[in-house]
Amino acid sequence: MAKIAVLYPQQPSDDGEGAGETAAMTEGKRIAEALLFAATDPVEEKELAKRMPEDADVSVVLEELKADYAMRGINLVRVGTKWIFRTAADLGWLLSRETQEQKKLSRAALETLAICAYHQPVTRAEIEDIRGVAISKGTMDVLIETGWVRLRGRRKAPGRPVTYGTTDTFLMHFGLEQITDLPGLEELKGAGLFDGRLPQGFGVPTPNDSLELTDTEDPLEEDAADLFSEVTEDTKAEAVAAIDAALEAVDEDEAEALVAQAEAEAEAEGQAKSKADEDGN
Repeated sequence: MAKIAVLYPQQPSDDGEGAGETAAMTEGKRIAEALLFAATDPVEEKELAKRMPEDADVSVVLEELKADYAMRGINLVRVGTKWIFRTAADLGWLLSRETQEQKKLSRAALETLAICAYHQPVTRAEIEDIRGVAISKGTMDVLIETGWVRLRGRRKAPGRPVTYGTTDTFLMHFGLEQITDLPGLEELKGAGLFDGRLPQGFGVPTPNDSLELTDTEDPLEEDAADLFSEVTEDTKAEAVAAIDAALEAVDEDEAEALVAQAEAEAEAEGQAKSKADEDGN
């Protein structure tokens, strides 16, 4: 009971303080406070609205409750369309315990994460096009394992590549209420992250992490094996690279022989497939 007593904001006194607050507002704040206090994960605003009094505006209720906790040791924060109680940012050090050395993300991972955040939904090929270099499969795996990046859908394009976007965990980790709180071009310039003259027409896109798919995306298939078709493509690419390396390791005559053999095998495989298709028809 002592824990709950500490969390509850001071109730309006009988001297008229808070007298302008409606009964619906007071009850709505109590309900929201109770639900959020008991929750272990951020709660959707629409879920809180379902339990509010009919004449209570959930957005106003939550903003008022947020203001009540603004100067306390625990703050109410918004994460996208969700809300959660968190330790005040300036007191976080009191609760931190280093159990192991934290690994830093590589430069490639940070650049990939930034592109996912600003350009989402984005495919692997689009990320590579923006960065100007290829990204390893492990880089994207790390971002997905941290919970900062998620698979969104499939691009309506040849090959139907997977699209990526950020998560609520990404917002929470970087202290953002919503994805549009990411710094814009002028803020990035002010921070000294852009040196020299920028290309003509250069701009920073407006990020959008909506859960709804865009017109350029299809939903992911339920077949788990199909979700990793890009891994298969990566495997093929690695196999090609291995072959190239092997060819460089032998002399020119042997390389030509290997290439001729590979071409013959590929042609034979293609003829066999064509025959099978004709027999099937």
